[in-house]
Amino acid sequence: MNENSPSPLVSIIIPCFNSEKYLAESIRSALDQTYKNCEIIVIDDGSTDKTADIIKSFGFSVTGIFEENRGASAARNKGTEVARGEFIQYLDSDDLLTPDSLEKKLTALRDSAYDVAYSDWQELKEDQKGNFVKGDVKSRSIQDLNSNIEIALFTQFWAPPAAYLFKSKLFAQIGGFNEKITFGEDARFVFDAARLGAKFIKVEDLGAFYRVRNKGSLSKSDPTAFLKDIYINSCEVESIWKKRGVLDADQIEALIQNYDYTARNLFGKDYSIFKKNLHSLYGVEPGFKFTWPKVAGVLSKVFGYKVANNIMKYLFPLNKHDS
Repeated sequence: MNENSPSPLVSIIIPCFNSEKYLAESIRSALDQTYKNCEIIVIDDGSTDKTADIIKSFGFSVTGIFEENRGASAARNKGTEVARGEFIQYLDSDDLLTPDSLEKKLTALRDSAYDVAYSDWQELKEDQKGNFVKGDVKSRSIQDLNSNIEIALFTQFWAPPAAYLFKSKLFAQIGGFNEKITFGEDARFVFDAARLGAKFIKVEDLGAFYRVRNKGSLSKSDPTAFLKDIYINSCEVESIWKKRGVLDADQIEALIQNYDYTARNLFGKDYSIFKKNLHSLYGVEPGFKFTWPKVAGVLSKVFGYKVANNIMKYLFPLNKHDS
């Protein structure tokens, strides 16, 4: 970093909904950064608890925006639209930044050709008493999973928003967070950055804490909607790739992996979406192969959905539709 150049402004965007339990701690982790040239923008997405009061209690230290409930993506988009920073840090209202998180990620990005910096992150796991204890540290590099960064981000790599720092120009290039997706919208944003050619750099230090709650997460609260969003996202990614030309072998394998996962899990929950999902799977993998979704599809045609569901439970007693 050039010590003589002015310190760039970093905008910390915190979307929140009914977050009275954890929000104050998250805001304090933003205020306690060793890098001080920051603005903190907190978007209350129509909360009905004391979230608004907590935001107001921080006075002029934060900018509070109070909206009707439209979801996390819309809240992040609203916050970013008013942000003035050259760099953007998204922080979920129950997660935390380490004190030097911004400083280290900014050092990696500033005066460089990189567009996105990402750090290690650690789980805070809720125990039976409701306390959070430090769990595993996630220290993976995207390229360690796949040399094609898009494939890695689409399939195996995930990190919470707090682990990333973005150059703000990416937001306009991407068009913001995808408001059609309720689950996994943060992962889609990072994927979109990669598909537009953003360059990523790994910061080899702990930068964020991610809460893992026993219950109450969005994916656990509505697992069928979660699976539908994964499926919708897979369809959109397939369309993006096809517009570039013929799918290559790695893209096909990645799509098969995702379509297989959602089809397995949607079969016992939403048969209409399962059928669409199965059609998508056949689209990238023509012909019949002895896979769980395709066996389920054939049995459903022959015996009907309800009977097929019972047969699948008998044939695969250890399969709990979660793999």
